[in-house]
Amino acid sequence: QAVDPSSVRVENVTFATMSRRDLKQLAIETIPSRLTYSLKTSMARDDMYAYFVMSPIIKEANGSFKKVTSFTVSYSNGRLITNRRGQQRAITNSVLSSGQWYKFYVDKTGVHKISKNFLSQMGIPVDIIDPRTLKLYGNGGNMIPYANSEPYPIDINENAIRIIGESDGVFHDSDYILFYAQGPHEFNEESNTHINCYTDKTYYYINVSPGNGKRIQPFMQPTGPIDLDINTFQDYRYHELDEYNLVSVGRRWFGDKFDVEDVKTFDFSFPDLVTTEPVNLKVFVAGTSETPTSMTVKVNNDNITTLPLLAITDSNLATEASFNNNVSVNSSNISVSLIYDRGSNPSALAYVDYVSLEATRALKFSGQQFTFKNKAVTQMSGIGQYTVTNTSQVHEIWNVTDIYNVTNLVNTDNSPSLSFTSSLGTLKSYALVTPLNYYEPILAANSTVYNQNIKGNIFKNAQGETIDIDYIIVTPTSLKGQAERLAQINRVNNNLNVKVLTLNEIYAEFSTSNPDIGAIRNLVKYVYDNASSPDKRLKYLCLFGDGSFDYKDRIPNNTNLVPSWHAYNSFNLTNSFISDDFYGMMDFNEGDMSISDKLDIAVGRILAENYQSATELVDKIERYYIEASFGSWRNNFVVISDDVNEAWEEILEETTDEIGDEVTAEKPFINVTKIHLDAFQQESSAGGDRYPAVNVAIKNALETGALVVNYFGHGGEDGLAHERVFTKPDAQELNNVCKLNCFVTVTCEFTKFDNPLRPTAGEYTYWNKDGGAIGLITTTRQIFVQVGVAFNTVLEEYLFSYSDNDSYPDHEYPSMAESLRLTKIDPAISSTLQRRLVFFIGDPAMKLAFPQPNIVLTKINDAPISGTTDVLQALSRVKLSGEVVDLSGNTLTNYNGVLSTTIYDKNIQRQTLGNDGVRDGGQLIIMDFETLGPIIFRGQSTVTNGQFDIEFVVPRDIGIPVGYGKVSFYAKKDGALEDQAGASVNQVQIGGLNPNAPEDNIGPVIAAYMNDESFVSGGITNSSPNLLVKLEDENGINTASGIGHDIVGILDGDEANPFILNDYYQTELDDYQRGVVNYPLRDLEPGLHTMTIKAWDVYNNSSTTEIQFVVYDENQQLIIENVLNYPNPFVNYTEFWFNHNSSESLDVLVQVFTVTGKLVRTLSGQTNTGECCDNGASSLSREIIWDGRDDFGDKIGKGVYIYKLTVHSAALNKTVEKIEKLVIL
Repeated sequence: QAVDPSSVRVENVTFATMSRRDLKQLAIETIPSRLTYSLKTSMARDDMYAYFVMSPIIKEANGSFKKVTSFTVSYSNGRLITNRRGQQRAITNSVLSSGQWYKFYVDKTGVHKISKNFLSQMGIPVDIIDPRTLKLYGNGGNMIPYANSEPYPIDINENAIRIIGESDGVFHDSDYILFYAQGPHEFNEESNTHINCYTDKTYYYINVSPGNGKRIQPFMQPTGPIDLDINTFQDYRYHELDEYNLVSVGRRWFGDKFDVEDVKTFDFSFPDLVTTEPVNLKVFVAGTSETPTSMTVKVNNDNITTLPLLAITDSNLATEASFNNNVSVNSSNISVSLIYDRGSNPSALAYVDYVSLEATRALKFSGQQFTFKNKAVTQMSGIGQYTVTNTSQVHEIWNVTDIYNVTNLVNTDNSPSLSFTSSLGTLKSYALVTPLNYYEPILAANSTVYNQNIKGNIFKNAQGETIDIDYIIVTPTSLKGQAERLAQINRVNNNLNVKVLTLNEIYAEFSTSNPDIGAIRNLVKYVYDNASSPDKRLKYLCLFGDGSFDYKDRIPNNTNLVPSWHAYNSFNLTNSFISDDFYGMMDFNEGDMSISDKLDIAVGRILAENYQSATELVDKIERYYIEASFGSWRNNFVVISDDVNEAWEEILEETTDEIGDEVTAEKPFINVTKIHLDAFQQESSAGGDRYPAVNVAIKNALETGALVVNYFGHGGEDGLAHERVFTKPDAQELNNVCKLNCFVTVTCEFTKFDNPLRPTAGEYTYWNKDGGAIGLITTTRQIFVQVGVAFNTVLEEYLFSYSDNDSYPDHEYPSMAESLRLTKIDPAISSTLQRRLVFFIGDPAMKLAFPQPNIVLTKINDAPISGTTDVLQALSRVKLSGEVVDLSGNTLTNYNGVLSTTIYDKNIQRQTLGNDGVRDGGQLIIMDFETLGPIIFRGQSTVTNGQFDIEFVVPRDIGIPVGYGKVSFYAKKDGALEDQAGASVNQVQIGGLNPNAPEDNIGPVIAAYMNDESFVSGGITNSSPNLLVKLEDENGINTASGIGHDIVGILDGDEANPFILNDYYQTELDDYQRGVVNYPLRDLEPGLHTMTIKAWDVYNNSSTTEIQFVVYDENQQLIIENVLNYPNPFVNYTEFWFNHNSSESLDVLVQVFTVTGKLVRTLSGQTNTGECCDNGASSLSREIIWDGRDDFGDKIGKGVYIYKLTVHSAALNKTVEKIEKLVIL
């Protein structure tokens, strides 16, 4: 039942006083002086929501503040207008489905003339068609209304036209078409502009098909007494240019910059002006100055007003002023002058939005066509009589109130005066038609409009059956190939019915080829409304392409591939938001983006700038589903909080920590890593305070893999936190190829993708083709901390599927974009408009790769877990046993695969450090928090028929007090894209020391390589090689992070900055004694380097080894060295070897010549990041082998031969050759 908004009452209100300090980040100027509230009802996918909005803080007259502490609300039920019946449209064919179609455009409003020659230039066979069958279609040049309740044609309407000379059925040279066109520059109240936001052209179609077209008919004139004589009209003139977007946000553009000049004058002419009537003047200007300035307005040199332009602030990057009032003039020529006073700031700038005048003119023809209307007719009922004078050259008067059904009055006798009657009560528009100045249409670059039928065919499958649509992808034509790839990925992996539609197709059918965002929304709404049942409605919408604040490509290198909705507010980074939610507001009373609008469809955007980036992004999506992307990283969740620079920021840490704890409690199989900046040591640098250890921790967390990474705190276009803990270069260098995360960043402008002039850290995180994020739930503008707290808390409940407000079982998960949609309509969030500025960047149908339940621990040292008292003591050998089970706890006896087990020591109680010394009430702000204990074992074992065993030796470095640790499981099923997870919490006790442990004084065996095991110390690498370390010890390797007992790498003796390699160590399958470290090094300087590796076994015996390697700058040259064949000389067997400096795969060609230059044999192969080449053989040595025979298989003669080895790097687009000799015996 809906709420009657007018019935809402708030009573029994109690207050408590507040100090100014209690307001924290809240802007004082936004606090009202009285209690304000509202209670409204809205809908989302047929679920009804009521939400109460109140400003709970009041500013009193004396400057003090008080907050509401309790109240009661009363209301009456009402009726929510949904017009659901009206929304349901019959599925019909588009008018474009048949016939021949051609298009042209106009750039102004008025009566236009189409000649025979113009039709011929369009490609229409005028000489062989009957002009009576010509039809004109178009919906005019007004922007499509945002509100769904505003009427707008669902298809392209036929317009009534007049063809002079058509009656004989032949289009003669002297024949022509007259029609009334609505141009692109009509005043739009929603955007307060005269200029169409999206286009400067209004397209119309001409159709050639059987049947007569719609023609202009005479308009009806009521008879009876005249209640109002009308011989004047209100004429309108304006000046407006769209040249500058002052802050690169919002949909408002300005012109006429006051930089060098301080005065600008705009001249207007109103023939036959009625000077006794006032003239309405509107002036809208804006400024960007750090100090106050002003703009003086003059009309015909008379001072009218001076408009103050306030100084800009950190949040308001431009300010505006306006004038809207009547002025008196005594001349038909009106000059409006604007004089800018810069005050004390010579660098101040000002701009003009628009200047407009509305004046009353005599209804008298003055030599040119014009449109007229008189507002007085709306104030009366009855009959009015219009009288137009000086009409001897006016051929007709058209009633153009309904642009699709124009009617006319013909001046048959060229009368100097024309009168006609019309009913009063509604405003009507008329046009004078004169041959003196018909407007000319303009040829389109491509006049042909191809047949299409989205409306009739979109629900049909290949067999012609009607099937509901789950998912629509909207793409520019240039990216359609990759959009189709994405569609197929979702058909295969998510069993969705996906349709790909190009923008050109949508615009052609839903807005007469005018690029209006309303056409996209109306297409989506058409599909949504015509589902076979409510539960079958459209679920996902993907906008496949980047967006920009510039709809019209006025800025260089623009990326407006798929447009978004932009707010009217264009000055403030908090309120001037961009949003794709517009495309998902489907209810009748939605669309204008008011606070009550609720999102019905999960919307996502693929930030592809071109075909290459589209390919790379779809590659990432495809990679997310492949077997190589399975792994225990899917059990990981990383939370990151900003530090406390002001007392109110304590809530950033607290909220983040609570989220981590809540996920831990609700989803025990998830392993939460907490990175609170203030828990690390802050360091000072020339560029400000920094947390170098946090930079490393974030990078390691991302590259070792996490399903979700959540940051809460300050941020911006360049990265996260004032201390720059994650920057654009960091985003570009990530190399988590098959461990792609969902990056949640409820911060400010981290992914402000709509400014092509300044790419953001969020975009680079998403664009990274070798890693980064698979999806971003991210902000595009500044967000208030109160909103961020609520948003973060609620989002995690849906993302991890433990909210009480969703319909998903605990083991099923909504897609990332659906999680965001549910968050935005949640009662805790839906009362703020700021929810609109949070985007999902990525595939909206993609679900996070949560493993399915469940894996359970059943035994410790062969004793049932339920009754065991065994404690995992340091240096004791342990055997754990368990099972992979279904939701009912039954063992999956057909489950065979590989299990990854991670065992954590007891949780650790920690504190933040209070690095910035911020105090609250004299007390240093310190937060206590709990984290997982150190990893004491990470290993792999075989699952056979649903059962597994794990054996290992507990490290000496565990915490000695006995307590419960955590055992985390992840399993991948053999031969299937299936995985499971589970955890043992509060079951396994860890602590103490095994007094009977055997003696071990020997450290581990260490072997180090670069890229692969074929590497020889001193060899060549590129600047980002992989460090490969093989470790072996009879009792296993210590990864428990005891003080000084990490696996570390020291580069070039820099012991102050070691590489901690524990998290990169993985044991071999079913063998805890051996394992491998695989660590990606990044951006090494050219030259000789030495890497020293130190590791400890679980007994804390250490060993050390080192490896040397030479980094060449691959951007300068591709290097090959030590080219040889071995053995040489040879009889019937030799191998070709060489060293190179690339970790990329290289194409290798060996050509053998006689000493006279005759080619006798060609061999080819490919390297695999090592120093020798690969001919495709399965041998691990990867050599090219030659048996001494020619290309025909014949043995060649003994002697000396020349061979040329050619190596090509596709990545560098470089080729290197070396020539050597060989001898055949």
